[in-house]
Amino acid sequence: MPNDPVQDSRSGSPKPRRRLRWPRALFLIGFLAATFAAIYLAPLWWPLENSGNDESAIALERSLRRWRAAWGLAMPGAPDTTRLPQRLAEHGLSEGAPILVRIFKREFELELWMKRDGAFQRFATYPICRWSGTLGPKFKQGDRQAPEGFYFVDAGALNPNSRWYRSFNLGYPNAYDAAHGRTGSLIMVHGGCGSVGCFAMTNDQMGEIWRLVTAALTGGQKRFQVQVYPFRMSDEKLQAYKDHPALPFWKTLKRGNDLFEANLLPPRVAVCNGSYQFEPAGAFPNGDGGIERRCPSSAAKS
Repeated sequence: MPNDPVQDSRSGSPKPRRRLRWPRALFLIGFLAATFAAIYLAPLWWPLENSGNDESAIALERSLRRWRAAWGLAMPGAPDTTRLPQRLAEHGLSEGAPILVRIFKREFELELWMKRDGAFQRFATYPICRWSGTLGPKFKQGDRQAPEGFYFVDAGALNPNSRWYRSFNLGYPNAYDAAHGRTGSLIMVHGGCGSVGCFAMTNDQMGEIWRLVTAALTGGQKRFQVQVYPFRMSDEKLQAYKDHPALPFWKTLKRGNDLFEANLLPPRVAVCNGSYQFEPAGAFPNGDGGIERRCPSSAAKS
């Protein structure tokens, strides 16, 4: 019978046998299975490089990373931050060396480069937990858009007491943004996994980035350069976005990208007649010259 009585040892009276609560158990099993699939299996059938519907792919990637953060899991491809001294030694690097930061929004990656033997080398690639908005530059306060361009960060931009663990201010709007009437403020690289125009890195990763940033600035680097791109700046990528309204702006950014990749030194950055202009590092081999408001001799050629 479905409700066979069992003896109650305290009263001697029979009591109904408890039924297993299968609906609740099945719901829990289904929830755990869906979570596992979202975190581990979805990238297999919807790779990050899927550009058929870029906005949908970016939204999915954000969801996957938010799930990982909610479950306390590391971001995919995150470096082992517990081995920082060993990893530095493996690259022949040391804390206090000049640094440079490169951000690629579409790939959800932040690269930290460090200087050795007169040139910069990539030390680590940190997966970004979250950035907000779409591909393209930031235009105005409140548009929830992460910016793109060339920025410079000095010690005054560091916030050790950020509500997001640690943070540094990119310095948006810079001279180029201001020349185009763009508005906004307090665009940060910070810990955690929430963003309204910022780049959220998780606390573990931000702790390591912070350590290398502060060591460089106290070790003699006046400021460091941050290059923010929509994606890795290949000719193929630009061709894939040939109809995007930001294409002319991205082609300008690519000139700075190409100059850095050719010399492995941060390019000298100027704003001339409302346009970015780039020159070899010259007197600023650590990339700490800031953005200059002038027209360099190469402006006519570019």
